[in-house]
Amino acid sequence: MGSLKFLWDVSKSCLTAGLISLTFSDRFASIVPVRGTSMSPTFNPITDSSIKSSSDDYVLLEKLCLEKYKFSQGDVVVFRSPSNYKEKHIKRIIGLPGDWVGTPHSYDVIEIPKGHCWVEGDNSLSSMDSKTFGPVPLGLIQGRVTHIVWPPQRIGEVKRSIPPGRLPFS
Repeated sequence: MGSLKFLWDVSKSCLTAGLISLTFSDRFASIVPVRGTSMSPTFNPITDSSIKSSSDDYVLLEKLCLEKYKFSQGDVVVFRSPSNYKEKHIKRIIGLPGDWVGTPHSYDVIEIPKGHCWVEGDNSLSSMDSKTFGPVPLGLIQGRVTHIVWPPQRIGEVKRSIPPGRLPFS
């Protein structure tokens, strides 16, 4: 029993030290909270019990992708709001420069300009995204989300995917 407690204490210390050092090495990666339901069910899944006590997911944000703006359709990214620089949003990239994207609930199709991307939340009914403020400049992107790191029962990789019916036209 004593050895299990020792292993648990060492594991907690290593995890804590790793998260602290990762947070301080903000140049390569950081841990950020995800608030709200615009990316549900990927983050902060809505359940009957979550209405009573909701807790934010915390995710790993890698920043090496910013060096040459290496993004792909389906990546989840954190970016500064085009309309209020103090706000940060987390959304999924649907279209990249040169792609044609159809806007939901209308017949409009727009070409994503050079240096921009089209982002949308996974929960389209509760998301302020490119449908609201148009294509997002790539320079506003803060990094790509790769893993959920908290809460423990949700730890895992964030998959690159595009919601059904949201494929861009190339």
